[in-house]
Amino acid sequence: MAVARVTMEVENDGVAVITISNPPVNALALPIFEGLMQKFTDAMRRSDVKAIVLTGKDRKFSGGFDINVFEMVHKTGDLSILPDVSVDLLVNVIEDAKKPTVAAIAGLALGGGLELALSCHARIAVPKAQLGLPELSLGVIPGSGGTQRLPRLVGLSKAVEMMLSSRPIMSEEGKELGLIDAIVPLEELLKVSRQWALDIAGKRKPWIRSLHIMDKLGSLPKVHDVIKMARQQAKQTAKNMPQHLACLDVIEEGVVHGGYIGVLKEAKVFNELVASVTSKALVHVFFAQRATAKVPNVTNIGLKPRMTKKVAVIGGGLMGAGIATALILSNIYVVLKEINSEYLLRGIKTIEVNIQALVSRKRLTQDNAEKALSMLKGVLDYSEFKDIDLVIEAVIEDVPLKQKIFSEIEKACPPHCILASNTSTIDLNIVGEMTRSQDRIVGAHFFSPAHVMPLLEIVRTEKTSPQAILDLMTVGKTIKKVPVVVGNCTGFAVNRTFFPYSQGAHILANLGVDVFKIDRLITDFGLPLGPFQLQDLAGYGVAVATTKEFSSYFPDRTFHSPLVELLMKNGRNGNDGNHRLYLYLRKSNLHTILISAYGVAGKNNGKGYYIYEKGSKPIPDPLVLPIVEESRRLTNIMPGGKPITVTDQEIIEMILFPVVNEACRVLDEGIVVRASDLDVASVLGMSFPSYRGGIVFWADTVGANHVYRSLKKWSQVYGNFYKPSRFLEERASRGIPLSAPVSTPSASWSRM
Repeated sequence: MAVARVTMEVENDGVAVITISNPPVNALALPIFEGLMQKFTDAMRRSDVKAIVLTGKDRKFSGGFDINVFEMVHKTGDLSILPDVSVDLLVNVIEDAKKPTVAAIAGLALGGGLELALSCHARIAVPKAQLGLPELSLGVIPGSGGTQRLPRLVGLSKAVEMMLSSRPIMSEEGKELGLIDAIVPLEELLKVSRQWALDIAGKRKPWIRSLHIMDKLGSLPKVHDVIKMARQQAKQTAKNMPQHLACLDVIEEGVVHGGYIGVLKEAKVFNELVASVTSKALVHVFFAQRATAKVPNVTNIGLKPRMTKKVAVIGGGLMGAGIATALILSNIYVVLKEINSEYLLRGIKTIEVNIQALVSRKRLTQDNAEKALSMLKGVLDYSEFKDIDLVIEAVIEDVPLKQKIFSEIEKACPPHCILASNTSTIDLNIVGEMTRSQDRIVGAHFFSPAHVMPLLEIVRTEKTSPQAILDLMTVGKTIKKVPVVVGNCTGFAVNRTFFPYSQGAHILANLGVDVFKIDRLITDFGLPLGPFQLQDLAGYGVAVATTKEFSSYFPDRTFHSPLVELLMKNGRNGNDGNHRLYLYLRKSNLHTILISAYGVAGKNNGKGYYIYEKGSKPIPDPLVLPIVEESRRLTNIMPGGKPITVTDQEIIEMILFPVVNEACRVLDEGIVVRASDLDVASVLGMSFPSYRGGIVFWADTVGANHVYRSLKKWSQVYGNFYKPSRFLEERASRGIPLSAPVSTPSASWSRM
């Protein structure tokens, strides 16, 4: 394992080149800060050093502060672990030194890496280097002067945008903004940077201390206006996340009272935010997502992934077209099979629309769009399947049809080909029971729209080979998905965990709680849409079908509400179908059990719980209320026939605690490798707020005992839907976090 270190070389021209080395991205680990302090101090003392160039090894400047240190702080509660470098190193030793430093930036300068470069007196970069301050995505703010120096170099509005969005810019834009002084080819980076440093030392180029410049900040009234507008936006788009408003406060402090005062406040606020629940949750998700790549007895047994060059997708509907889109965008050749020419042309047209939508949003060039579409071929038979590496079946949820397809593709595909199904509910053993290739059968559960949503749920049976799992994981990463490997059961991990979500909402509605209040509280909690508006967008036929599916497998904990059937009987089918739902998905990164299980509903009539008018936010429709009352009359579960009295917090808990309860069953049965996998899946697949850490992490912050006692109380009043699982009861009684490893893994995962 490579050792994190800092080196220094002094050439005859009097320039000391200080190099950060900590593969793979030269993260600023604690030894790096110690090394920087030592090398810069040495360079300042040496009489043969006129100027310094700071760079990173292996064509990367620095990916930023070592996030492992955050995790150490969260586990120990010891803030003294954090290095205090903002003033001692970046201000005193680098920026205010008597010898100039030029940052030579290749690859990336992110977070603390960019802050280090900002403290230098000039910045030279290669083309397309990434520059950004993404700290807010981890629940903190830039902590080494970034809140003060960036606004002074690029202007207040742009700096605020970069920090609050956490999105990087390229060096070309940085040059236009004044963040970068020059862009040069990689092979000339050090040469130009050395000369630039000597020119500063010789007063042939300006010696700029960015903490002290003011000309790009604007007048104080304008500053206050920019900050005010940013605060208003943050309150709308970053609810429940304190780091956004804190960042704006620190920026404003520095503008009003001076950069040095701003740096001091920044350090104080940074330390406060590191210890926050929000930072703990976001850092947890960061590491949890990386942990999904480690699957016991798959990724640790010396297997090498095989190359997947050609994939067949069977079914050109919404899911199949989305899967094909994701594949061709990553230069994987796709054969799309349909049963007739009409369906095939429709599927190809959907893929073309998907691709052109990316072009229109400037996420894809026209040349790359044409290249992607050239990777697609439509067929009506299996003649092109002779050299396929992976086939993904994406037809409707019909068992006999899927069994027939798998029997056919086993004969048509080569022996090494992986046979995958995009089913979201059907047991894979049933899907493949007519084949002899049980070791090649695997679930490839994409989330709709498949080319947009980041999660890929890989479902293994007891017979699926580790090689098939590894190969599919590799494909997932290639097409920019996060693969999470799960076990085989009804609904698998994600859909099964969240099937109680809408049911809990319907129980409350039938107990007399206002449906629109339920939606408002759930969105205030952090989900992009409440459960009833979600049903509007997915279509009520989908809701009926999913309830029927899960009630057949979990009849003891399924609530049968007549509300959706009553809405349909009254001529309401939900909102206007695929297009509007897709817009919501794009906007909110939303996904639901309804959509993943059965695809998006077809054309609906625009009538639902809400009134939908073009260009306006959905408005609650008061005409729905008599229908809700009819549902309450039929279910007759209101105590004494009167609406229950319940607090806002209890409403949230009565909807989400049953989800936690089902997550406990998923953990107990070993459906996921680790609890954090379920957290990642809930964030990426169900849009559970990342700043709450995922469903299991959030439950642990609430406390297993509180979840258990609440469910037990409700089950005694409202029935088995709320009955606590054995796993939850055991963890609560023993004081063990829900996320703690299961001591006896399920037999179905014994090979892991």
